[in-house]
Amino acid sequence: MSNKPTVIRVRDVMKTDFGSIDRIATVGEALKKMKSLKTSVLIVNKRDGDDEYGMITSGDIARHVLAKDRAPDRVNVYEIMSKPVISVHPDMDIRYCSRLFADYNLVRAPVIENKDVIGMVSPNSLVLDGLYRLFQQI
Repeated sequence: MSNKPTVIRVRDVMKTDFGSIDRIATVGEALKKMKSLKTSVLIVNKRDGDDEYGMITSGDIARHVLAKDRAPDRVNVYEIMSKPVISVHPDMDIRYCSRLFADYNLVRAPVIENKDVIGMVSPNSLVLDGLYRLFQQI
């Protein structure tokens, strides 16, 4: 009988429905997309194969647009996005993913496989979905 702990993978708890936007879109367009998708985070698409993914959050918009009294339709996503973003692999153990979130104070991370975003993971999904699965197996 093995005492090896059960491993829950990021792919088991990630959300596969996420929004994305182009870097040249305006913040106004990003806000409309966030509202329609009921999300506070969008992945910013790569320009080409040598580029990296970015991310824009409602917090970025609050800090860089709202607080500075800038017009959302006059600010482009690339001006305020985070890039590159810390990403995780779908086969990562959620315990390590949770540690990464804590160490770097992350709110979301794209799940990347074969250079493509296949999902998003958040502390909520790690705890509510991942820890719940572990608890059910005890």
